[in-house]
Amino acid sequence: MALLIQPYETQHHEQLVALSLRAWAPVFSQLQPAVAQYVYNAFYPNGWQERQRRDIESLLKGEADKIWVAIRDGDLVGWVGIRLHQEDSMGEIYILAVDPEAQRQSVARSLIEASFELMRKAGMKIVMVETGDDPGHEPSRATYEKAGFERWPVARYFREL
Repeated sequence: MALLIQPYETQHHEQLVALSLRAWAPVFSQLQPAVAQYVYNAFYPNGWQERQRRDIESLLKGEADKIWVAIRDGDLVGWVGIRLHQEDSMGEIYILAVDPEAQRQSVARSLIEASFELMRKAGMKIVMVETGDDPGHEPSRATYEKAGFERWPVARYFREL
């Protein structure tokens, strides 16, 4: 069961969106009770699925050349989107999703490593990734820390008007 990392193609569109929604369902089920309701409602007034679908589709339309998919036995099992910030010589893992059936099978690690190589080839010197600090994102934080990322002290505050 070899894993193939390849550039995104439009034929992957629907499978990629569906995979993402499956992968993120447990994250959002833990995120909602962990944040102030007014913040959650501001970000997801029509539900997280609608917002995530829209954001993914926008990314696929505008930045498809920076997206790679992981294929195993002909099935899409994960994907990653990167951005390059030339002014900082910094690559960014902008988005990453692994099908729940393929999690804990080194798919995320393979996508991260492929991203590192793409960024090196583009002349980047550092790479960053952002994720949530809520309980639902704990597996993501563990994955990034295992890949050698160091946490940057950031605080983001919200207030209702």
